[in-house]
Amino acid sequence: MKTPTFVELKKNLKKDFSSLPVIRLGIIGDCATQHIALSLRGWGYEKGINFDIFDSDYNQIDAQTMDPASELYEFSPAYTAVINCTEKLYMRFCETPLDMRSSFAATICDSMVSVWSRISENCRSRIIQFNFPVWDDRVFGDFGGKTTDSFVFQTRKLNMLLAEKAGEYKNVFICDIEGIQSRVGEKALRDSKMFCIAKMPFRTDILPLVARTVTDTVLAAEGKIKKCVVLDLDNTLWGGVVGDDGTDGIQIGELGSGHAFTQFQHWLKELKNRGIILCVCSKNNEENAKDPFINHPEMVLRLEDISVFVANWEDKASNIRYIRDVLNIGMDSMVFLDDNPFEREAVRSLVPEITVPELPENPEDYVDYLRNEDLFGTASYSKEDRMRTDQYRAEAERVSLQSKCNDYDDYLMSLEMVAEANPFDAYHFPRIAQLTQRSNQFNLRTVRYTEQEIEDIASDDKYITIYFTLKDKFGDHGLISAVIMEKREDALFVNTYLMSCRVLKRGMEEFIINTMVETAKNNGYKKVIGEYLPTAKNAMVAGIYEKLGFTRVNDNIFTAEVESFEYNKTHIRKG
Repeated sequence: MKTPTFVELKKNLKKDFSSLPVIRLGIIGDCATQHIALSLRGWGYEKGINFDIFDSDYNQIDAQTMDPASELYEFSPAYTAVINCTEKLYMRFCETPLDMRSSFAATICDSMVSVWSRISENCRSRIIQFNFPVWDDRVFGDFGGKTTDSFVFQTRKLNMLLAEKAGEYKNVFICDIEGIQSRVGEKALRDSKMFCIAKMPFRTDILPLVARTVTDTVLAAEGKIKKCVVLDLDNTLWGGVVGDDGTDGIQIGELGSGHAFTQFQHWLKELKNRGIILCVCSKNNEENAKDPFINHPEMVLRLEDISVFVANWEDKASNIRYIRDVLNIGMDSMVFLDDNPFEREAVRSLVPEITVPELPENPEDYVDYLRNEDLFGTASYSKEDRMRTDQYRAEAERVSLQSKCNDYDDYLMSLEMVAEANPFDAYHFPRIAQLTQRSNQFNLRTVRYTEQEIEDIASDDKYITIYFTLKDKFGDHGLISAVIMEKREDALFVNTYLMSCRVLKRGMEEFIINTMVETAKNNGYKKVIGEYLPTAKNAMVAGIYEKLGFTRVNDNIFTAEVESFEYNKTHIRKG
């Protein structure tokens, strides 16, 4: 996507935001932030968000975070951007006694973490902390890179300390301004004259990129992320046409332009290791298409890295829809990569929800281009992400088995499914938080939680928490659902009920509802109260409570009487 200019973002402010979802964003900084706020409003429109922004006065970080009755806390933002600038950091460094400079980064980090703590204690806000673009005063020359007394050394150390501390604060995300500077250069990022005159830390030309980075963090935390890459093969994963050139003749490794394709495959492999699903969609004979993955010694990607492999002579849009159906994910969470402009345009026109980057002509440029597109941001990462390819490959086997069964009930029985239901625990906090952030379709109330918030809920006696896992004879789905129930007088209110769509219509919905009612009964409650809050994406669960035995009270509220509830049939056994 082409990044709009600052002028174009300003024009967006005159457009109609009324149909866009509102997200409250607070901005506090030790520099001038009004132009950043303006850019965020304009970029929000580009991405379908109506940012309702509180922009504090200049240099009010402590004033806004120390006072429990401050304007920031009264505004109650969902996100708070904390903007610290390198220019102010340098002034503090210059004022630091020489014998204390080796600990400068640690001291500053502690003060910034205190700000995070105060915000976390006073409002339920996620925090987006700007890190520091590193600039070298050259007082030590190149020696500054190895002496702890230099500003450049301490700034680099501070950025690393902030990253480490953000890992401990699950509601804190880093806005990587240093990463932006490494891509565009220091001169493109900042203007010393503008800081001296107006205390503006960024050039106006770079503000759209800063706004985009903040917005991408918000979108990831809101569950709007890319989950899958669908790959063409010939001249995309390797040079040449495997059907014509044969496996020995394709360009990969050291042959021809093969090194560029090797680099590209390494990058894709890292996406897969991070949890992005890789699929193949190729106009090819399947046997020929798979042969390089099996037999070429310099292929980085192997068949076990591909979750769904489709190679035939059908149109790619239809095959992509088939892949989407197997994975059971939203089309807007998929990215299609193909070297052929005709295929890209055909997919764009027939499947408008999917993201289709305009790959460069030269394969040497693939990785740099996709890095700058920055499509795969996330707000969480868990060990289960590494298992995602195996889980979806097993899903493809289940789909194959289902096509061979005449009766769906027999198919479910043949899966030999076993589920576990347990209270939230520390090991699963990251995955549970991730589910709340990513689940859009099977999500009854669509409440997003950070890992820290999940930890707090798990230790709060007013909640009953349950996570669910599922496995069958093909493999382990892992943790696929989370339920949070609030204790009320004689009832449990379902604060959160969400489930991964990849286990939809296996009987897991029935198993979870049964467990909710059974839990209420075991804890002495008479009713379970469910609520459905509609969003643009969760229409599929609008009638789930009523379908599974609850009684409708009004448009959004449903109840189940514990004593008279008829438990749902399911072929899932409790482990």
